[in-house]
Parts: sequence; structure tokens; C-alpha cells
Amino acid sequence: MPNEMSGRRRTQVVALAILVASNAVLVTKGRAQEVAPGYTAHHTTSLVTVDGLLDEPVWSEAEDIPLRWEYLPGNNVAPPVETVCHVAYDVGSLYLACRSTDPDPSGIRAHLAERDDRARLAQDDHIAFLIDTFNDERRGFQFRVNAAGVQWDAIHVKTEGFEDFSWDALWTSAVQITDTGYNVEVAIPFGSLRFPSTSDVQTWGFVMERSYPRGVRYRMRSVPTDRNTTCLLCGANKIVGFEGISPGGALDLVPALTASRTDERPSFPDGDLVPTKQTGFADMEPDFGMDLRWGVTPSTSLNGTFNPDFSHVEADEAQLSVNRRFALLFPEKRPFFLEGADFFLTPFQAVFTRTVVDPDAGVKVTGKEGANTVGVFAARDATTSVLIPSNQGSANDVLAQESYAAVARYRRDLGPTSYVGGLMTSRSGGDYHNRVFGVDGVYQLNPSNGVRFQYLTSSTEYPTALALAHEQATGGFSGGAFTAQYNHVSQNWAIAAEYEDLSEDFRADLGFIPRVDLRSGRGSLSRIFRGAADGWFTQIAMTGAYSRIEDQSGKLSDETSTGTLTYRGPSQSNASLGASHVNRFHEGTIYGLDRADLSFDVRPSGSVSLGAGLRFGDFVDFRNNRESFGLSFTPNAQFDVGTRLAINLGQVFQRLTFGGQEVFQANLMQARVLFHFNTQTFVRGVVQYRKVSRDPDLYVSPVSSETEQLFTQLVFSYRVSAQTSLYVGYGDQHDGADDFDLLRRSRSLFIKFGYAFYP
Repeated sequence: MPNEMSGRRRTQVVALAILVASNAVLVTKGRAQEVAPGYTAHHTTSLVTVDGLLDEPVWSEAEDIPLRWEYLPGNNVAPPVETVCHVAYDVGSLYLACRSTDPDPSGIRAHLAERDDRARLAQDDHIAFLIDTFNDERRGFQFRVNAAGVQWDAIHVKTEGFEDFSWDALWTSAVQITDTGYNVEVAIPFGSLRFPSTSDVQTWGFVMERSYPRGVRYRMRSVPTDRNTTCLLCGANKIVGFEGISPGGALDLVPALTASRTDERPSFPDGDLVPTKQTGFADMEPDFGMDLRWGVTPSTSLNGTFNPDFSHVEADEAQLSVNRRFALLFPEKRPFFLEGADFFLTPFQAVFTRTVVDPDAGVKVTGKEGANTVGVFAARDATTSVLIPSNQGSANDVLAQESYAAVARYRRDLGPTSYVGGLMTSRSGGDYHNRVFGVDGVYQLNPSNGVRFQYLTSSTEYPTALALAHEQATGGFSGGAFTAQYNHVSQNWAIAAEYEDLSEDFRADLGFIPRVDLRSGRGSLSRIFRGAADGWFTQIAMTGAYSRIEDQSGKLSDETSTGTLTYRGPSQSNASLGASHVNRFHEGTIYGLDRADLSFDVRPSGSVSLGAGLRFGDFVDFRNNRESFGLSFTPNAQFDVGTRLAINLGQVFQRLTFGGQEVFQANLMQARVLFHFNTQTFVRGVVQYRKVSRDPDLYVSPVSSETEQLFTQLVFSYRVSAQTSLYVGYGDQHDGADDFDLLRRSRSLFIKFGYAFYP
């Protein structure tokens, strides 16, 4: 058996090597890549009123920048509509404007939405500006406005292929829908940007983009798109002429007043609801907190927070945890941690700020000077949450003690597209500590081919009680983790390969790494076929993928072979069909599992979006250690009623059967309703209902035959700017089980007001 496994493994390694080496003979055919034209920014001394009318002299004097290239669904072809943009500036602000013609203005899709709600806004007509102020083709500021005037902004990071929509800038915009289309006008204070402080004339990189969603979503740019590289900024328009400007040392102070009250039943389901946390409503003494943002230099920012309130102004998306081995990942939504999140990205998710559960103070510094990028943050946490990983599952625990968290990140640019960096994380308190040190890098072989790597080493010590409870080592222990990744991107092909090695004792407690004690290899190969906008398809892709995971002793944990066919076509339709074979080890047995996946989504009009996912086949029943038949169905729908009302509905249905009998059935239903009075004010309601029914006779250990949960939330928001806002909200939680119906477990009410000062 060992010889058989060894030979099998060698075959797989050779196959993976052939997959990677095959890149050498993949040649992209077609016309030579066009070069993006350059322009000159217009310096103006006249007043610019941001109203969307574009009737000031500056817009007739500024150079025309046409969006001449449709890059989706076409491949650098002439777009179906005309768009002309302009760039101007004065001593204090950058001004941008676009005239977007439309043969049928009544078809313009324009809906009110929350700021930065990109999932909804991306489906509207909108204009985007990507600005590389350092002209280093690595990092840019992104500003987008839809045809209803709703803003969203982001940091675009090339090396990680990441858009950080948590970044919020202070800027103004206006939109006017006309009888020939719509106009967009934008003013960005230079204090909201970072760029070199110099008396020399500066050149910035720009990419202007328009989204024109109709039967298909047409996307067009001011630059041709090179599909043999993922570096959009490398092909940006170079706009010269910026001089006599300064980014200044912007200082934002955002004091916040919060009043909240939470009632819970101490011995659920018995007893009455009693206050567990109250500030403001009982004693009329509101809680005070402060956030600070300071532009220390033109390219370095300092953020601080004191006594922050992270009231749940945004409910987490509910997820089903039935028949799962590893911890669920919930995204970060807290402003202090979201700011500058891209500075801490590495191949391993060694930094995940939701591990800082209840901070009462924190400080963060992020900046870039020349080729050097630095990010540092530290926080004091009143709660210490620990994720304990293994090869076969993960567990969570909480230490009843405070801890101190610190992260330091450094990166050095090498040439135009590569870098090497280092990372340090530390969390400690009492007799507990976890420290991680490592190095990582990216080397871009050419525009189409790149490699990434990271090595981390950790040192950990758990309190004795926690170590014994989870069968962990007592005393200090250490471990290591390594990954190497290869990617190829071209017009018709995509190749990826990855190797990971994580020792049994590796821990990254300030990150999210729920699985260790493994060696894994993954590879995928995709062939892409591109159609026409008026054809029966706009894009078809065929993908084959293989992955294998072993523990450190060489024993198989998981092995997966998958084939997938994806389709894009009319009515903004997307569909995917996949089949896979999985060999999975669990508690001494290797299960051979076959399953199929089907998903689709379609947008038949500007007001309706429909979708669903279906997975069925063989699954491991982890609770009872046996092979069973499983089904998962996930329908969803979005309805826009006029421009103000949005309704989102979704369901997750899971069912597992054994021997024709139902082991469990799980239902999760979610509804979100948003009504917008204008771009600044909205009311949002959220309802999440979860029900799990089990057959106790089919379980090897006692279980409840039925559990229910109901969560509701209502929030009113008035948001003048990204930092000045008012939130009023109410939420409650109901639970039910075999011996009692749904009963309120807790309820909370909060009011939060923050006001941004700009001294």
C-alpha cells in the first residue's frame, strides 16, 4: 500500500508539473496591443459648480478623453454608445466630468442605494475613475457614481488583485439625466488624495470607465484592455500637467455619541428579560468615543480609535453550520479595521481583524514612501477569542481575560511589478501568547506569468485549562507554514498552481487559518471562448481542476477532481455546470464521493434579478461518520420597485438522507428591505429565520429533533458624508427548541451619532 500511494503521488506531482510547464507553449494570437493615449490636465482659475450641468467654460476648454474601447463583452471593439470625459484642476481640487450619450434615456438604470453597496450599484448605469497619483502602476484611487448620484469608492491594489471598498473619501458629485443621456460631474479635494509633494510637474495615471447594462452589460474604457495581464494600471492613460498642488495634511476628527440597551433572559428559556448592558436610556449618560484620521505626510496616514462602539448597524449574513467541520468566515465590517486593510494582505490570511473581538482602543499607521510600504496597528481587546485548528476540524473558545494585539507589515517594491515583504503579528495576555513572523513576495516573470510565496513561523502557549480541554500541547510550542503559487493569465487561457505546507503546531491567532497539519497541491486549467454581444453567448469557459491534501504523515485527507463549464449570455445571464469526484478521509475511513453542481443567475430587466444554486450527490455525514446523499438548493431574488425601494430575498435549503430516511433538513430564509428617501437617508429591515429538523433515531448521539432561530433588525440611517452619520436601530433574537416555541432571547436598541470635523 505505501508503494502504491507513493507511485500515485509521484504521478500526480508529474501531472501538476506538466500543467505548469504547458504555459511555455501557450501563445496568445491576435492583433498587437494598442497603446493608451496620453492627455494634458486643464488648469482652471474659474469657479466650478458641481451640479452635473457641465455648462462652465472649463468643460469646453478641457481636453476630450473619449472612451473608445469596449472590453466586455467585446475585446477592444468600438462601443455601442459614445462617452467623452474631461480632467481639470485648480489649487484645491481635482475635477472630473463625463458626457454619456444614450439612444434611449428612458432605459437608463438608476436606483438609490447605500453608499458602497457595489453589488447593487454595479448593475446600474455608472461612471468610474481610477487614478494612479504616484504613477507607479501599483495602487490607485477608485471613484464611482451611478446615474442616480450614489457614490462608492475604493483603493485598487494591483499586486493582490484587490479592491478595498472600505476606504471612504470626502468628495462631491452630481448627475443630470438629459434627453440625450446623462452627465456626471465630480470634485475631489486634494486633501482626500495622497500623491508626491513636489514643485515639479506631475504625471498621473487615469482609467475612465462606463458601465452600460442592457440586454448584456457593456463596459467601455478610455484605454485598451490587455487580456495577457491582470495589471490594469500598467496600461493607464498618462495625464500630464499637474503642478502647484499639495495634498496637505488632512486631519479628520470623528467624535461619536452612543446610547444603547440590551435585554436578555439570564437562564433561557426561563425568567424575564433583564438589562445586561445599558448606557444612556436608564441613566441618561451617553457613551463617548473618538476616531481620528491624520495625513501625517502626503503618503502616510495615522488612524486612532478610543472607546469605539461597534453596534450592529449591519447584520452579518446568516450561514448554515449544519454538517460542517471548520469554522465559518464572517467578513469584517468595522470602520477602524477596514481602513487600509489592503496593507495587511498576504497569501495566507494571517491577519483577520475580527479576531479582535471587543477593543477599547486602537492605533494604526499605514503609508508608502518611494518603494517602501508600511502598515502597523495595535489594539487592546477586552475579550480573547481563540480558533484552534487541526487537519480534520476546528474549534473556537474564549478566554475570560484581556489581550493585546499588534501587527506590523513591511513591503519593498522590486522593479515595476514585484515585491518582497515581511509580517509580524503578536497577541498576548496573562499566560497566553501567539506570535507569528514571516516573509513573502511576488515575482512577475512577465505580464502573463507570476509567482507568489510566503513562509511563516509561529510560537504559541495556551493556558493549561484551554490546552487540556482541546487536547492541545501544554507549555510553549511552535510551527511553520509555507505556500507557493503560480498564475498565468492570457486572452484565452488561465492556469493556476499552488502548494501549501502547514505543520500540526502552526497557529495564527490574529488570522483565519482553520486547517493545519497538511500538505496540499492544487492546479487548474481554463480555456476561455469569447463571443459577441448580439450572439447566443458572450463568454464560455471550460475548467479542469485537481487538488490533494495529506496530513504531515502522508495520510490522505482530501482529493478532488472537478470539471466545470461556465456560460455568459443575453439578459446578463450566467450559468455554471460542474461535476466532481472527492476522496475524503474521516475517522478512519476514506469515502469516495460523486456530486454535481448547477448554478445560474439572470437579470431579465433593470428591476429584477433571479438566481439559484443546486448541489446534489454523495456527502460525508460527519456527525454519524457515514456516507449519505445530500442536496443543497439556494434560490435568491432581488426586486427594485422604482428608484427607492429594494427587496432582496434568499434561501438556503439543505437535506441529508441515509438509507432513504431523512437525517436532517435545514432551512435558512433571509429578507432585506431597503427604502431610500434620497442619497443620504434610508430605512433598512432585515429578517433571518433558521430551522433545523432532525431524526434523533438516525444519530449516534442525542440531538434535538427541532431548533429554530429568528433574528430581526430595523435601522434608520442619515449619512451626510462617509464619516458624519446618524444611526437608530432595534434588533431582537428569538430561539425555539423541542420543548418550547420561538421565544425572545434578547433585544437591543441603539442610537449612534458621529460628526466629522476637518480642522
